[in-house]
Amino acid sequence: MKKKYNWAVLGCGHIASKFSKDLKLLPNANLYAAASRSLQKAQDFAAEFGYEKAYGNYEQLVADPDVDVVYVATPHSHHHEHAMLCLNHKKAVLCEKAFALNKQEAEEMIACAKENNTFLMEAFWTMFQPSFQKAMEIIRSEELGKLKIVRSDFAFNGPFDPQRRLYNVALGGGSLLDIGIYPVFAALTSLGKPEMIKTFADFSPTGSEETLNMIFKYNGGEMASLTSSFAGYSPTQTEYCFEKGYMVLNPKWFVPTNITIWKEGGETQTWPSEHKEGFGYQYEAGHVMECLDAGKIESERMPWQMSLDLMEVLDRIRIDAGAFFPGRDKNMFR
Repeated sequence: MKKKYNWAVLGCGHIASKFSKDLKLLPNANLYAAASRSLQKAQDFAAEFGYEKAYGNYEQLVADPDVDVVYVATPHSHHHEHAMLCLNHKKAVLCEKAFALNKQEAEEMIACAKENNTFLMEAFWTMFQPSFQKAMEIIRSEELGKLKIVRSDFAFNGPFDPQRRLYNVALGGGSLLDIGIYPVFAALTSLGKPEMIKTFADFSPTGSEETLNMIFKYNGGEMASLTSSFAGYSPTQTEYCFEKGYMVLNPKWFVPTNITIWKEGGETQTWPSEHKEGFGYQYEAGHVMECLDAGKIESERMPWQMSLDLMEVLDRIRIDAGAFFPGRDKNMFR
């Protein structure tokens, strides 16, 4: 019989709500504790989703000896602080993306995990979706030939509010870390880190980048064209162009979806989604518990180097665009 793990959520916002619903689908996950800066909010959240305990500050949560693993679901700007708090109390951490605000912060989080011999993984749920795993399998097989071009987008019309997370630079606001990270991830996982990056940006009145168009170029001639925006809607899909055909992760490509595949000389085929229930967060949560069962502090599926590479590319994009987080990017040019 599998060990049952006591899960806690640090931050009781929208994504924590969706994650909690999916956590209930896993028989070895116990919804144990919820923490917020507001005790009332934590109590309301715990009552809604069935958590056993509620805490009005994060220090009380990590001091609880019965907490096994913490899902960090606060804004990007606080991931470094809150992950470090959990790790220093030897609590396993699943930290929402973007992992941190920059690569230096990500390096410090990983060093802390090593020092405390405690599990840490970025919650990049797309990596664990059956449809995305199938796409990676097709790319590796080269059944459609070599991959040459990746086109990926994620855009929606986000109403401007200078205080809300999407536009507030103090909270890591801007389309890149919120949604642009997905198209960047699509290119990174299929083509690797680019040799050249060219970025075009349009900024909001707060100084956050509202729209980004990113071009990646590789030494082998491969290219990626990536877009993120809060200004308007896009299909939100990813297209892989090969020598002998193409493959499309259909909208919304970052969640469980189906895949369209066409090979030269043939008809288009559809690979149906194997996903049955929930939003799709249960796959990453289940993987975390598999790692803990095996005594691992690092995932082989979503390893630390992947998170570091992703943060490095995001840093390069922001440098090229001229998008910075005041007081947090002092070592961006080292």
